[in-house]
Amino acid sequence: MSILIDTADIEHAKAAQETGWVHGITTNPILLSNADSSASDTLQQLAELNVGLLFYQLTSTCREDMLKEAQRAKEIAGDQLVLKLPPTKQGFQIIPHLPSDVTCCITAIYSVAQALVARESSVRYIAVYVSRATKLLGDGMSLVTEISRILQGSQTQLLAASLKSPMEASSAILAGADHLTLPFDVLSQLTYHEYSEDAVNDFNENGLGLQL
Repeated sequence: MSILIDTADIEHAKAAQETGWVHGITTNPILLSNADSSASDTLQQLAELNVGLLFYQLTSTCREDMLKEAQRAKEIAGDQLVLKLPPTKQGFQIIPHLPSDVTCCITAIYSVAQALVARESSVRYIAVYVSRATKLLGDGMSLVTEISRILQGSQTQLLAASLKSPMEASSAILAGADHLTLPFDVLSQLTYHEYSEDAVNDFNENGLGLQL
């Protein structure tokens, strides 16, 4: 299981890198559009951090342009690249035409049927938007559970995205997700619990340690 940060903010990515337990970065076109530099410059800066896997989503819609964009992303991110593809006819059809060394993720999965096609396409990852699925379909966690069942025994792994709290992140793992990608604010809350803080304060106020 890996925890990734969902961001195109360089400073947030650096902070995630410093934790020592974040092992990748997911981006999307909206996040990149909100960055301070061009998509190529931002992707380059994120790649240079070498946090781990670096997810980039294609925005082109025709095969020729999708292949060119994929090649450009590979040139920037190298072996860190995971190429995100939409679960559309064009998205699925481009997979056999991509170089064999390009790892793929089908993103924005909202049904078991889409996940089934992704599995049969032998992609490495699928991304399920959990909170958004709950808003649109009623129960994003049940979708995670159902999809995780059909992925058993395959090489395809489930990445839970669109998570709004540590509780939702924990629930996604318990529901069957293999990996999590979290926005910076949620990521920053994972290590916090008020009772842990109380215990630490008690130790510090009433305990004894080595004298420095």
